[in-house]
Amino acid sequence: AFFKLPSDSFKYLGWCDIEEHDVQGNQLHCPRVREGPSEEEQFFRGEEHTLKKRKQVTDTEKWQKKLQENWENCAELNLSFQDLGDLYQLENFKRILQRLIRVEKLWLVDNSLTDLSALRLPRCRELNVSKNHFTSFKQLPKIPQIQHLSLAENNIMTLSGISDFRHTPLESLILKRNPCEFQERYRQVVFSSLPNLKMLDGIPKLPEDCSPPDIRAFFKICTIL
Repeated sequence: AFFKLPSDSFKYLGWCDIEEHDVQGNQLHCPRVREGPSEEEQFFRGEEHTLKKRKQVTDTEKWQKKLQENWENCAELNLSFQDLGDLYQLENFKRILQRLIRVEKLWLVDNSLTDLSALRLPRCRELNVSKNHFTSFKQLPKIPQIQHLSLAENNIMTLSGISDFRHTPLESLILKRNPCEFQERYRQVVFSSLPNLKMLDGIPKLPEDCSPPDIRAFFKICTIL
């Protein structure tokens, strides 16, 4: 016979839905996105029996839940490895990201992310978005205070757009295992685009990283007098 685990009734619940606790969002450093599917989704999955019919949520209860989540006061957060396989999970994930107005350290590793350009993280100093599906620097969030950025193992093809970080305090950048790593004069181009950068792919700025432009480039210029 098939027996459900005792916790089966909690499989789609967030911590806000569990009674008699006072845990707030900024106390959770590694939360999981567990927003439940819609009733229609449950029906097609054959799981409509797993959740009891919830009472109508009042505006007061919605506001209390928003205050308890408290993501606005979160300074350090790890939302990596979320396995965002369902649309309802992805929507809840982005909803949380939009509320991180004070986060300073954020890890979003291995979430199959493709575009966060609509997101602004005004205080973020350290961002790790390794092992995602970004193809361009233009798809990253607005991060004006960024100091340490990891983009390892994405699919960034060219260094176009990297100069957008020229006016940020960016000190270290990791681009390992991106196609742009094989671009000719890769390190020189990155450091010339980002004069304040001190470290690339874990290696400090070297004298040869500041070499002048290839003299052969001048022979391609046609001057008409």
